[in-house]
Amino acid sequence: MATMERVFADYNARKAILAKSKHPFADGVAWVAGELVPLHEAKIPLIDQGFLHSDSTYDVPSVWDGLFFRLDDHLERLSLSCTEIRLHLPLPKEGIKKILLDMVSKSGIKDAFVELIVTRGFKGEPEMQLAGTGSAIIARTVRSIPPGSFDPTVKNLQWGDLTRAMFEAQDRDANLTEGSGFNICLVKDGVIYTPDRGVLKGLTRRSVVDVATKNGVEVRVEVVPVEMAYKADEIFMCTTAGGIMPITSLDGQLVKDGKIGPITKKIWDGYWEMHADPAYTIKVDYAT
Repeated sequence: MATMERVFADYNARKAILAKSKHPFADGVAWVAGELVPLHEAKIPLIDQGFLHSDSTYDVPSVWDGLFFRLDDHLERLSLSCTEIRLHLPLPKEGIKKILLDMVSKSGIKDAFVELIVTRGFKGEPEMQLAGTGSAIIARTVRSIPPGSFDPTVKNLQWGDLTRAMFEAQDRDANLTEGSGFNICLVKDGVIYTPDRGVLKGLTRRSVVDVATKNGVEVRVEVVPVEMAYKADEIFMCTTAGGIMPITSLDGQLVKDGKIGPITKKIWDGYWEMHADPAYTIKVDYAT
């Protein structure tokens, strides 16, 4: 107990000295894209994938009485974490170590937790072209976060499972993977099938149901077995960003004859007609 009391007495003495510092980094310092800034001024762009989709990893070494504890081990673990999710450290580990030592030194802070965050940074979204040549795969090794962990009906930024599934798609020379911000619809014998659980209740999918109902097309929102995708006459994805996106190949095989099907085309036409319908739109007054 005497040792513990002495340790914390020394810590409080260091805190008192730091509290008198006028240095702009004394309340915390951040290194962002090559620049040291006071912690309260640190910013990341809104389009950074770490912010948009939680596409990041981190580690937290500590500094106690001016000494980093097991810093090399923390950097090694950070590097391994990056490798697992296919990120790359922006600098060599020795370079990162130099930056950390420099920023803590300049701040005058003797005791701290130093959080290292690596994000995927900027990643341009693919241009959506509804040319009828979309392809997809069924991700076999990656499973979605179960509803017991996070309610999938809540639109959220936890895309770890979706990002990993997209990498599986890339490994298999495909362009899309099911579920990464999209709802999926299958057409079989003139009926649209779409999953009823473990999915976001997408507004674009709701529009699909509205258009289908208007045109007398039956929609079944129910459990959809994976094997049904391989027997479907048509497949399309739907999302606000891309609208109705026909999928004409699955796992490298043509869906039916590899052409946009009549139901998909009917839904696509009706969806875009809705964009001029006062029942679904609010006009912006640019004169004010």
